[in-house]
Amino acid sequence: MSHEGHYREAHPLIFVVTHWINLVSMIGLAFTGFYIHYPFFAGFMFFARSIHFLLMFVLVINLTARMILAFWVQTANQLGSRKTDVDIKNWLPQAENKHQFMETVKYYTFFRNVRVISGKYGALQKIAYLATIPITLFMAYTGFAIYAPAESWAIWPFFKMGVDFFGGAMNIRVAHYFGMWVVILFTMVHAYLAAIDGFKPLWGLIFLWKETPGDEH
Repeated sequence: MSHEGHYREAHPLIFVVTHWINLVSMIGLAFTGFYIHYPFFAGFMFFARSIHFLLMFVLVINLTARMILAFWVQTANQLGSRKTDVDIKNWLPQAENKHQFMETVKYYTFFRNVRVISGKYGALQKIAYLATIPITLFMAYTGFAIYAPAESWAIWPFFKMGVDFFGGAMNIRVAHYFGMWVVILFTMVHAYLAAIDGFKPLWGLIFLWKETPGDEH
C-alpha cells in the first residue's frame, strides 16, 4: 500500500477550521502574554489583557469542540488512504502503531531512514497531541487564577486553591510563564514533525491542498 497520497479525507474542513483557531489564538496569546510580562511599548496594557483573556476562552472552547467532534467526524485513519472512520480512533491505540514507539523515535532523530508504517498519527504524535489537552487546561487554570482579583476569592475558591498550592500569586504567575514556553517549544516541535516528510500534508491541513496520487482504497 502506498503512503504517498494526501487526501482531503485526512483533514476534514471542520478540523482545518479548529486548527486555524488554535494557531491564531496561540499566536495572539503568546504576543499579548509577552507584552503583559514586559510592556515593550506604552498604552496597550488594557487591550493586551482583554485580548489575552478572550483568546484563552476561545482556545478552551475550541479544544472542547474539537474533543466532541472527534466522536462524530469521519476522517482517514490510515496514511495514504481515503478509507474513513470516526476521528477518535486516531487517538486510541492502533495495531499499526504497536511496537513502533522506539522505531518512530529513531526515524525522527535520523537514526532510521525509512518511515515507520503507522496509522494516520504515529506513536509520538498521539502522545504529543493528547498532551495538548492537560497543557491547555493548565495554562487556562493558572491564567484565570492570576486574572481573578484578590477580593473575588470568595466567588472563585477553585482558583484560590491553585494559588495556595503554588504558594502565592507570584509563584503561579511564574508557573504560567514557564508553561507558555512549553507551549512555544511544543509548537516548534509539532511544526518540525509535521513537515519532516515534506510540506504537502502540512499544506493540506493549513490551506486545503491539491490532492496527490496514492492509494485510492
